[in-house]
Amino acid sequence: MCGRYASSRRPEDLAGVFEVEKWEPEEALAPDYNVAPTKEVYAVLDRPVRDADDPRPVRQLRRLKWGLVPSWAKSPEGGARMINARAETVHQKPSYRRAFAARRCILPADGYYEWVTGTQERDLEVEGKKKRPRKQPYFVLPADGSVFAMAGLYEFWRDRTLPDEHPLAWWVTCSVITTEAETTPLAVTPAEGPYTLADIHPRMPLMLTPDRWDAWLDPARTDVEDLRTLLSPPPAGLMRAYPVSTAVSNVRNNGAELLKELEGPVEGTLF
Repeated sequence: MCGRYASSRRPEDLAGVFEVEKWEPEEALAPDYNVAPTKEVYAVLDRPVRDADDPRPVRQLRRLKWGLVPSWAKSPEGGARMINARAETVHQKPSYRRAFAARRCILPADGYYEWVTGTQERDLEVEGKKKRPRKQPYFVLPADGSVFAMAGLYEFWRDRTLPDEHPLAWWVTCSVITTEAETTPLAVTPAEGPYTLADIHPRMPLMLTPDRWDAWLDPARTDVEDLRTLLSPPPAGLMRAYPVSTAVSNVRNNGAELLKELEGPVEGTLF
């Protein structure tokens, strides 16, 4: 799954990486080292510019709210629970299938956080000796330091309680597509596990390599079976993972220190 990630790159840098044609400086977000559901996040998408004479899709860097609200929802309350869409069923689920066919985006990140409960801790929990096992957070990122391009969907929702001219009349929300975690060795193998992403968690965000960006963002591609071919995992061995401070577990904590690599997991939390 993807329940927390880091996004610290400047918008002008993201615009260069993704060949963005339009972004508004006033919509710039501050670096966020602890992105949580319901926060505003950057998204790259191809869409015609509103009220423009040219109807062609334009690559844009936009601010969206993380937690997808379907267009048909009566209220936005369920958005916080719809932060992830499974690659295996995204084309079937009523909440996601329309967006999958027509409104796909890339959610750029430095990497994502995932928590693992150590074997000893899990055994204690099974025996009833400890109710809340300690979990060690890991930061997962491309081994070469490139942008982690997560496959995403976005959707529009109209708040009918507000007039058309109200700035909050329309919500634009998004979700991260997840897939089965890699079972192949990480690009950098730590001295003591985990050795694969699956050792940390059975799910992971679907990372899109640059050769798939244009196809994924192209709104003219609407054939579901064709689009499903883009959901295959990237080549193995592109990712690394390292333990970070448990401070990241508190959403109120936010700073570059959250990405600092620990020499090893906190005692009692891993394997």
